[in-house]
Amino acid sequence: MNPDLARLQPYPFERLRELFADLSPPADRRPIALSVGEPQHAPPAAVCEVLAGSLDRLARYPATRGEPALREAVADWLAARHGLPGPDPEREVLPVNGTREALFAIAQACINRSRPALVASPNPFYQIYEGAALLAGAEVAFLDLSAEHGFLPAPDDLAPADWERCQLLYLCTPGNPSGAVLSLEQLAAFVDRALAHDVVLVSDECYSELYADEAAPPPGLLAAARLAGNRDYRNCLSFHSLSKRSNLPGLRSGFVAGDARLIDAFSRYRTYHGCAMPPHHQLASIAAWRDETHVRENRDRYRAKFRAVLDILGEPLGLALPPAGFYLWPETPLDDRTFARRLYAEEGVTVLPGQFLGRDAGAGNPGAGRVRMALVAELEDCVEAARRIAALLARLRC
Repeated sequence: MNPDLARLQPYPFERLRELFADLSPPADRRPIALSVGEPQHAPPAAVCEVLAGSLDRLARYPATRGEPALREAVADWLAARHGLPGPDPEREVLPVNGTREALFAIAQACINRSRPALVASPNPFYQIYEGAALLAGAEVAFLDLSAEHGFLPAPDDLAPADWERCQLLYLCTPGNPSGAVLSLEQLAAFVDRALAHDVVLVSDECYSELYADEAAPPPGLLAAARLAGNRDYRNCLSFHSLSKRSNLPGLRSGFVAGDARLIDAFSRYRTYHGCAMPPHHQLASIAAWRDETHVRENRDRYRAKFRAVLDILGEPLGLALPPAGFYLWPETPLDDRTFARRLYAEEGVTVLPGQFLGRDAGAGNPGAGRVRMALVAELEDCVEAARRIAALLARLRC
């Protein structure tokens, strides 16, 4: 067996099941899950129609690089969304089966095992970053995210000696779990530092289309690269997905765009990895990337849920509307694991303890004392869950 498998830590939801193993929710109320970031809104009907109407495409193998029409749809979307000159769909865009598998695979393709390797990651973080680094034979350096700094990383958070050893750095903007957004200037600072140390910069932007202010969409890495004068996106890769944007987590569809040299190498890796997107998924993806109406409607639904939940929990938990994403990331009045257990046992509401999303890199676990609440359920369920959380908070105050 690969000995690096022993370095993997249990996934957060495995730890959650273990945490609740001796508990049962109240019998008199329906359980409500705010723990998993799986969109529950209906997928766009037009996309489903394309998917159902293209099953005849299953009679042939798909190409690893995807259909030209899909790469062109992605390039057009990037140009319109981020104000970019049209990326080259032949050289700078690669379809992937959702960002999860691609964020993992990019480390396997990019890490040079002939010398000691370091991968940097935000902390708290999406656990795929850590697993990808460990299974690529690398060590992980964490950039702790704190409320004091707006839950945002900065280049100076990584020590100079670590920059020298670093081969790949993951960013997540908008952030999971905080919803914090790196500005163009902040992203450009990472681009400059990554180029100076020849580090591959990976930006996970899968929450970028869910944001609070319609007039202020989150910026992306490729636009920041151009701001930094890096017009060929050297060492920069941006990852996007249809899961959150279009309520299509089961489609497993996304893309990576940026440095043509890295895209070419990643495509070669993926040819052997055997992960070409199914042809009917590609046609459905084209329909999704070509339409913005359903995405605006999706944002409106999340905004309505945030307004309703914050009316109930904003004051007792000291919460404000996050810039983007669909999570709340509140401090808890007692240990986050204890809070999650009591909330499940007494109110039937499931949230994710923040310490399950972070690591103690020497200064304590920056996720401890918080919980992640995913507002993915229907509005009525989110409101009911908020009321139950408020009831527990009232009992804790007493």
